[in-house]
Amino acid sequence: MRHFVEELDQLSQKLLEMCSLVESAVQRSISAVTEKDRFAAEDVLRNEARINQIEIEIDEFAINLLALHQPMATDLRLIIAALKINTDLERMGDLAVNIAQRAKSLSEEPMIKPMVDIPHIAGLVQSMVRKSLDSFVLRDAELARSVLSSDSAVDNLRNASYHELISFMEHEPSGIRQAVDLIAIVRNLERIADHTTNIAEDVLFMVKGVDVRHHGETRWEQPEQ
Repeated sequence: MRHFVEELDQLSQKLLEMCSLVESAVQRSISAVTEKDRFAAEDVLRNEARINQIEIEIDEFAINLLALHQPMATDLRLIIAALKINTDLERMGDLAVNIAQRAKSLSEEPMIKPMVDIPHIAGLVQSMVRKSLDSFVLRDAELARSVLSSDSAVDNLRNASYHELISFMEHEPSGIRQAVDLIAIVRNLERIADHTTNIAEDVLFMVKGVDVRHHGETRWEQPEQ
């Protein structure tokens, strides 16, 4: 039993390393855009391989725990949540790479169009990333719940940015390429936010034993299992 507890702790530590790598990738990709920092963009691209590698390590470790120990109750929920969170983190890393690539493209020439609400969207997304990861580390259901309530604000800003950039392209054809890059960045930020909500939902499942997917907060008051 003690050996199993130690292995669960190792799994959590591996996932924390993944959290740190992905959070850094998201932050650096945003800096690459807002500060036109090519070095930050290169950092994100360079570190992608490590994120991919640790994803595989976590999956293998968690699957071995399931196969060898047949855990139950809270231990089982932890391992299942770890597998799902691991997948979301890896995809967030991929999205950070997409943002970094667009940032490099934008840095090659003067900006024709101001970056609409991208700094604001990026700030909200970074906050959601931090809260979702902290909710896992602290096993904090209320913090996870706060992430879910932030998702609609990102969606609204995304829609407003789309409308503004499409209008810009209609009136300034010379800026279409840059506007397309900005639309792609907004879309990738919004998808990162979606993955943070997935993580928050998994934390609620892990801590409370409830599944809130597709139901908003309608199942929040269910008794702990």
